[in-house]
Amino acid sequence: MIRLATDVGGTFTDLVGYDEKTGMVFTSKSLTTPQDQSIGVLDVIDRAQSASGLDPDKVRFFAHGGTTVINAITERKGVRTALVTTAGFRDVLEIGRGNRPDLYNLQFHSPEPFIPRKLRTEVRERVGADGRVFEPLNEDDVRQAARLFLEEGVEAVAVIFLHSYAYPDHEKQCAALLRDLLPDVTVCASYEISRQWREYERTNTVALNAYVQPIIQRYFANLEKALAAKGVYSAYYAMLSNGGVATFSQAVASPLTLVESGPSGGAAGAARIGAILGEKDVLYLDVGGTTAKCTLIRDGKPSLDAEYKLEWARTFPGYPVQVPVVDIVEIGSGGGSIAWIDAAGGLRVGPKSAGSVPGPACYGLGGTEPTLTDAKVAIGLLDPVAFAEGAMTLDVELARQAITRLAGPLGLSVDDAAQAMIDVAESNMINALKLVTVQRGHDPRDLALIVSGGAGPMLGARLGRELNAKSIIIPPHSGIFSAWGMLAAHPRADIRKTWFSPLVASSLGELAKLFADMEDEALSYFDLDAKDGIAFSYTVEMRYHGQEHSVSTRFTPLVQLADFAEAFHLAHETAYSFRQPDARIEVTNLHLQAEIAGNVIDCPLIDNDGRTVAKARKGERKVYFGNDGGWKLCAVYDRNGLPCGERLSGPLLVEEPTTTTLVHAGQALEITDRGIMVITEEVR
Repeated sequence: MIRLATDVGGTFTDLVGYDEKTGMVFTSKSLTTPQDQSIGVLDVIDRAQSASGLDPDKVRFFAHGGTTVINAITERKGVRTALVTTAGFRDVLEIGRGNRPDLYNLQFHSPEPFIPRKLRTEVRERVGADGRVFEPLNEDDVRQAARLFLEEGVEAVAVIFLHSYAYPDHEKQCAALLRDLLPDVTVCASYEISRQWREYERTNTVALNAYVQPIIQRYFANLEKALAAKGVYSAYYAMLSNGGVATFSQAVASPLTLVESGPSGGAAGAARIGAILGEKDVLYLDVGGTTAKCTLIRDGKPSLDAEYKLEWARTFPGYPVQVPVVDIVEIGSGGGSIAWIDAAGGLRVGPKSAGSVPGPACYGLGGTEPTLTDAKVAIGLLDPVAFAEGAMTLDVELARQAITRLAGPLGLSVDDAAQAMIDVAESNMINALKLVTVQRGHDPRDLALIVSGGAGPMLGARLGRELNAKSIIIPPHSGIFSAWGMLAAHPRADIRKTWFSPLVASSLGELAKLFADMEDEALSYFDLDAKDGIAFSYTVEMRYHGQEHSVSTRFTPLVQLADFAEAFHLAHETAYSFRQPDARIEVTNLHLQAEIAGNVIDCPLIDNDGRTVAKARKGERKVYFGNDGGWKLCAVYDRNGLPCGERLSGPLLVEEPTTTTLVHAGQALEITDRGIMVITEEVR
């Protein structure tokens, strides 16, 4: 049985296949096809067939992650969507939280809603926060709204009523009526996506879900048909933003759960590598062609962001969504990120990217802007001939010509300008890594730093040194690691529910009952009759009386009140640096995580016979280190030939088909018996 995964990124589409019987791993890489991502998926399968002998007939598990959802949202290419809501709440999407994050910007404008006001309709109904019905649903209002939607050519409708998390029956009634009246229109009710409080966040969630639902429905239908034509008949799974996988049909029902599909695959893989190395707490960084993404893994599981916001920035509030998303900090610094000079004469890198078309200047496909990849080619980090498994030859001269456009205004040589571009990008990444560690109460010195992505291993050793990380880990197949991680993910369901209560002894019993009901919901989601083989974990969000926001605390059904309260105090102190032991504690939300354990990809033991350092050495190459010594001669090794147990001192380069790893002077590289590279600082 072969398990196959494809990951569609902004620049490249990656493939990893794993033969469970032999332990053989198939890999492939091709340029992403933005006009139709499924074309790139088929291309990368074709490459794997011709290069590795992949037999599609033997594929029994297929996992897919991509950027279809996030692209449709960020590029505003979703379908024409309407909204039905409680009378008086038509403008919730526009009012939002009423805050202004860019405090001194008097020209600040709130985020533009994805649904225009003329398509936001009100119907008469009213439910209290405790679930009591004050006014029944007026079906005539719903029929009138349906007539408007037909006239306006609406393709999707979002239904959101006040306090429907406590009483969803009105939404069910409205959605059923709309589906009868509008059989060709997608209808999405908020209770199907979120049962949490906060009206603006819930409204935004269902609006965005409806906005992309027809698109993802068509995309998966076309992809499934194309895979079948290719001979890939298997169970089709989508990589979810929570670090798990779901069937295509489950993903279509809630497509917003795919918003960070690709990056969460890397997080699942990092958790798997950490488990193999016995590291439960790791910091993960993925530097791809367009962006750099980082996340923290605690106790063997990626952290989830309870308040995820699309397009959030320091000066922009973004669009909050109430779906489980791995807590990822993402910045526009990848291999294709374009370097430019701002109005003050400062050097910037990203967020604009050259993408796959035309790509960096060194690709020779028409790009002229200097990118991070061009800088790496110019200073010798990349072998121009062996790039992307030899699929293309990089043009060093074109890279240097592009960088010359920056070097002149900056008063630098081409070499120093290229190194300055890398320095700026690394500084951006350090800030992002500190956001998920230092600023959230975690010390990087206690963490191993796992680095992946086509561009990451070239930067990881220096980033780890700057953070004083315990070690820097370069996993196998690191250049296509998100796809690898998709084969390490399990089928998973995250069920969240709002429940208000003071934390007292009697509430512990109620919590246990509520979680038992949520377990039954998970069984229904997986279409199973028994809980055997399902791993459950329970989290309760709590706060001190009078606070606005909550912190998460692990719950066990037999926990004692004093122990549970102390766990909350500790979690609050970690998050906010203080505790209030005498304050009243309130429960706000429950979170059940259900995961089906099963076969996942492994790192097989290396056969060390015939492997020697001498045989693995490919030669030498000069690399420019700027102020750290200028041009230095570095030994170059083939990763697939290095024996385990050897210790090599930097500076050196390790090449593999999808990336290159740089080890600096003063650092040492070791290969574990499973082929994982570990970089540490040498003791002096």
